[in-house]
Amino acid sequence: MPGTGGSVARLVLSNPARRNALTLSMYDQLHQACEEIDAAPHLRVTVLRGAGGEAFAAGTDIGEFRDFTGADGVDYERRVGRAVERLAALRMPVIAAVEGPAVGGGLALAASCDIVVCTPGAVFGAPIARTLGNCLAPAVVARLYACLGRARTLRALLTAELIGAQEAYEAGFVGQVASQADDGTGGLDDHVARLTARIAACAPLTLAALKEADRRVLAGSVPGPADDLYELCYGSRDFREGVSSFLGKRAPEWQGR
Repeated sequence: MPGTGGSVARLVLSNPARRNALTLSMYDQLHQACEEIDAAPHLRVTVLRGAGGEAFAAGTDIGEFRDFTGADGVDYERRVGRAVERLAALRMPVIAAVEGPAVGGGLALAASCDIVVCTPGAVFGAPIARTLGNCLAPAVVARLYACLGRARTLRALLTAELIGAQEAYEAGFVGQVASQADDGTGGLDDHVARLTARIAACAPLTLAALKEADRRVLAGSVPGPADDLYELCYGSRDFREGVSSFLGKRAPEWQGR
């Protein structure tokens, strides 16, 4: 159940032992939490953040990829996509409060929020071409194009680089980099509190209409199914090598098959 306070729903990604890396169970819980939030008429805004203050979400919990087949990869991507799309479809504005890495699945979730606020040390990306050898859903790529631009997105994905907070802000992906003053004010919590207060004071139907307008604009760029791409990557020898090398803390040896 999502935490709520007055008109604000608070969703927390919690897997602190793995820097809040996402499990399939967490994706399912996120989907259910969004259902509950949308059913609560008093809620006006949702805040999504990671537990512990060190990471938003450092990708997927790689232990869940042991013994994966191509069919498992298709099922996995569909299940993840269901949760990501449900988050994006919330009737109210959603704020991603990002500390540390928002990587892989964490990046997909942040890109599905309406406003991203982060600390100066936040990083964004999906370095799967270097680490795992799986793939990114085309719907997520489309959102990244809209938020970061095609050139910056492809540079980050094809080189497996991470994008820092300032660059993400300059690109328009991040709405505010929240630097804390010497007296402790002006940090992420202060920025989020001000944003939620302003949004909660706005007309709910106008906010819902603006979100729907945004979805309609983006809908033209959302591609169709990509099961063939999921089968190709998740069913490959390279993906099995990526999982094995990641868990074994060694560099992968790619073979292109």
